[in-house]
Amino acid sequence: MTDTIRSDAFVFFGATGDLAYKKIFPALQGMIRRGHLDVPIIGVAKQGWGIEQLRDRIRASLTEHGGGVDERAFTKLSERLAYVDGDYNDLETFRQLSRKLGDAKHPVHYLAIPPSLFPVVVQNLAASGSAKGARVIIEKPFGRDLASARQLNRTLHEVFDESAIFRIDHYLGKEAVQNLVVFRFANTFLEPVWNRNYIESIQITMAESFGVQGRGSFYEEAGAIRDVVQNHLLSVVGFLAMEPPATTYNESIRDELVKVFRQIAPLDVNNIVRGQFDGYQREPGVKPGSNVETFAAMRLDIDSWRWADVPFFIRAGKCMPVTETEVMVDFKRPPITKLARGTDNYVRLRLTPDLKIALGARVKRPGDEMVGEPTELSLLEQPKGDEVGAYERLLGEAIDGDPALFSRQDAVEAAWKVVEPALDLEKAVEPYSRGSWGPAACDLMTRDVGGWLSSQPLR
Repeated sequence: MTDTIRSDAFVFFGATGDLAYKKIFPALQGMIRRGHLDVPIIGVAKQGWGIEQLRDRIRASLTEHGGGVDERAFTKLSERLAYVDGDYNDLETFRQLSRKLGDAKHPVHYLAIPPSLFPVVVQNLAASGSAKGARVIIEKPFGRDLASARQLNRTLHEVFDESAIFRIDHYLGKEAVQNLVVFRFANTFLEPVWNRNYIESIQITMAESFGVQGRGSFYEEAGAIRDVVQNHLLSVVGFLAMEPPATTYNESIRDELVKVFRQIAPLDVNNIVRGQFDGYQREPGVKPGSNVETFAAMRLDIDSWRWADVPFFIRAGKCMPVTETEVMVDFKRPPITKLARGTDNYVRLRLTPDLKIALGARVKRPGDEMVGEPTELSLLEQPKGDEVGAYERLLGEAIDGDPALFSRQDAVEAAWKVVEPALDLEKAVEPYSRGSWGPAACDLMTRDVGGWLSSQPLR
């Protein structure tokens, strides 16, 4: 099967699960509404359900998470929908799936299930003949560390070629994250200053005002570094730091991301702050005395001609004052200090909840004195609208066979190498109050560059 062959059936395991309820069903409705999905859709799960119960589940999902039921799209979805109820360990489940697939030659199988189930599902897909000519989509985490990521890859490669494996990180499908690439490389004025000669530091903040939302057991296995740093935030670093991708082949962006990851030195444990919000250990599913971090801050250094000596700071945490993901690119102070008394030149790239691109600059303060004052020039303010959702975009790309927005194995391994020194540290996490910006030690990390800029008012 070549990259250009479009999948002729969409199968999703975990059809009755939380991910399907919150993300997959709304994405499928969106794809149908836009005319992007016209193939059979087959859900697989072990719930003791029939097709009508699954349809009811989809309707509830669209009401709660899909912006409402589009009756026309829902009717088409229902007509194309089939359901297999059975145990993943039972080969008969996969024989039923094979019969449902009928004449489909190139299905795509989406494993929206716990990673521990990947091996048995992949092997039974092969045993039933349903893997022939097929693609497979797997959800993060891609392992828990470098060794397990490699083992997962070996398991997948027993059945699927690398070109047929789509490792989905929904963050890469977000409109705002893709805007990073366009903003960087479609604007000539940025390139002369996008380097160590003009940039003081780059800071990335991923703040969430809520806690673990009943997912204590999951968070005990993950923690902030595995959950969002190794994947989401390192990808943002890659887009900010990468060299211009070639436009002549579709792997160019993924090639440039891997180059960046390989140039990042493994994390220095002395440049890491791990925190845990007050009350985390009372959450259901959390182990007594847990040392799992709900907050992590760190400094990264990229050993390249463009970025030598420019610190990249990352922080991510639960129970923060706001929910937003923001990049602050802080430029060096100009030499005329009378006109520019502060470090107020920056680019602000807000990725969530709304897309915002702004420039921090100084203009003359009204009056007789020739003195500057800070202001912010908004280049783009885009409230969340009817843009294509991340899952809708990524599932469509997988069906079309375009891997550009999916994680490649060499990038997965390079990212694990960066964060591995920070995994499962024995040093106790530092407590922090709900609604704060994390442990006090976090502020010391950026004191030489003016502090964490996202938590400061307009300067």
